[in-house]
Amino acid sequence: MSVPAPRSARYREGLAVRRAVLGDAHVDHAEGVSTEFDRPFQELITEAAWGTVWSRPTWTKRERSIVTLALLAALGHDEEVAMHVRATANTGATREDICEAFLHVAIYAGVPAANRAIKIAKQVFAQMDEEAGKSDVR
Repeated sequence: MSVPAPRSARYREGLAVRRAVLGDAHVDHAEGVSTEFDRPFQELITEAAWGTVWSRPTWTKRERSIVTLALLAALGHDEEVAMHVRATANTGATREDICEAFLHVAIYAGVPAANRAIKIAKQVFAQMDEEAGKSDVR
């Protein structure tokens, strides 16, 4: 069995940002189901996506969230769309922001991609509203 390498400062910063955006429960689950096989991937995304890109000061987490959702929707990455819609509770991106992002997706990446992303967002919003004890889902 190999000894884990010490975590870099970028990894530690990335982990903090990842937790702030996705929430402790999500990150704890991802780490909990990680195996020796996919641990290098988890480390890569924590350092590169969260420690290098998401931690940059130029854009707010809200702005990064909106752009990320548009890109994921355009590329058809449904599971990631759902995860990042849920993360908007932590980034400050509003439902109106998400709608605007998906309108851009419709024009620049295609109506089917936007339609699918909107369907996913509505499902996630319904789950979030239910969890929050709300019954009026739009």
